[in-house]
Amino acid sequence: MTGLKRIVFLWILAAAVCLQPAAACADGIVIALGSEPTTLDPQLREDGGERAVNDNIYETLLQRTPAGELVAGLAAAPPSLVEPSIWEVKLRAGVTFHNGEPFNADTVVYSILRTIDPKFNSEQMSFFNTIKTAVKVDDLTVRITTDGPDPILPSRLYWMKMVPVAHSRDAKFAEAPVGTGPYRFVEWRRGQHILLERNGVYWGGAPAIEKVTYRFVSEPGTRLAGLSAGEFDLITNLMPEFTAQVPQKINILGLEHPIIILNADGGITKDPRVRQALNYAVDKQALAEGLFEGFAQVAQGQLLSPSFFGFNTDVGPYPYDPAKAHALLKEAGVVGAEVELIGTAGRWLKDRELVEAVSAYWDAVGLTTKVRIFEFNEYLNRLFDRKTRGDGIFVVSSNELLDADKSFSAYYKAGGIGSSNTDALLASLIDRARTETDAAKRAGLYHQAVKRAHDQAYFVWLLNIEDIYGLSTRLAWPGRVDAKLLVAEMKLKK
Repeated sequence: MTGLKRIVFLWILAAAVCLQPAAACADGIVIALGSEPTTLDPQLREDGGERAVNDNIYETLLQRTPAGELVAGLAAAPPSLVEPSIWEVKLRAGVTFHNGEPFNADTVVYSILRTIDPKFNSEQMSFFNTIKTAVKVDDLTVRITTDGPDPILPSRLYWMKMVPVAHSRDAKFAEAPVGTGPYRFVEWRRGQHILLERNGVYWGGAPAIEKVTYRFVSEPGTRLAGLSAGEFDLITNLMPEFTAQVPQKINILGLEHPIIILNADGGITKDPRVRQALNYAVDKQALAEGLFEGFAQVAQGQLLSPSFFGFNTDVGPYPYDPAKAHALLKEAGVVGAEVELIGTAGRWLKDRELVEAVSAYWDAVGLTTKVRIFEFNEYLNRLFDRKTRGDGIFVVSSNELLDADKSFSAYYKAGGIGSSNTDALLASLIDRARTETDAAKRAGLYHQAVKRAHDQAYFVWLLNIEDIYGLSTRLAWPGRVDAKLLVAEMKLKK
């Protein structure tokens, strides 16, 4: 289909959709996501598509302002520390779920225990793995106990969504969400769209936009064409080369860090010389400029941005040195060997292109790279199952806690859901840092962990990319540092 025919087709499709009850037209907006949610259970998977929808249905005890400041949410005030490992949370009164269930201490205790239950097997456990239990004090007071002191518990509470006790036990809960938030779930037509409508009795005040429809469009060019044709009001992961072609664009230095997780315990990547070679082989600056046209920065040899707690200023990126990479591969005796690289397409900005570029760099220094691109649900299965990750698996990690603990617990520490090493010393440093209440000592432990992981080359660190969005002329939205798509903060221009 030519570009002109595609735009004409999308105009026709947009008009047809607006004739259906499920569509958001003059009284609503349409958001195009790169991937369809794998579930609408807000506590189960680590899935950006799910979050984009559920962030508007469900709420958390604490929230963040668009600039990132922690503020009260379903909690009436920030939590208070009553003992070194016990936090007390006072709850907002008079809040109910969309189905009429009350929000109270029983809700909070249930939501916490559900999430941390090993049998539930939540992929979000890296956010909450210090939480030991929660108990009700009275209807509007909860005490949360952590496994040792946890200085960043308030940030964790910004991420855990509260679910209704009764409805969450329904077999259809994962496809019919019920929260306390500013938008109610209406329908999910698989492969087509999800529709939400304004919660007119929302405790925080009814939002301005009446309806929001989420469409699932993995191909960036198709998202752009839909925005140009007036079908979409907001598209995510706008290609940098298309920023001049959209009605409006927003770009914000984001939280996302694309990396390659390397298998440190098997295959040719078990040898640290091979892992180091895979880092030296990649020209990160060329990726930032060529693929992202400057809308990205070279990652500093760690899965942290400079603003995150734990960032080590003494550690930087592996320089681009293909000759050194080849020499290390030759020394390890693996020149010509096959290396398997797993990725997905459409979930993150330039995800397929990054995987293919890394593959070409690895081939250029003497390896044969076998690239395998999976549909997102199957990709997630492989990401969270070490046995099926291959030699390396691409992922874009975002750290909404703005603290090293989240990234390091998930990807650095042995046993983490995205970890591919069994480094006991590294795990010990991370465990000690997690419970250290002295900020200087805690930072020092993370600095040691950063250096060890860097020297052992457990990852290929690539970039810190900017979030780029395309907006229609009628939509007003300033964007957020945490990349959440909160429709209640959006408005339609008059």
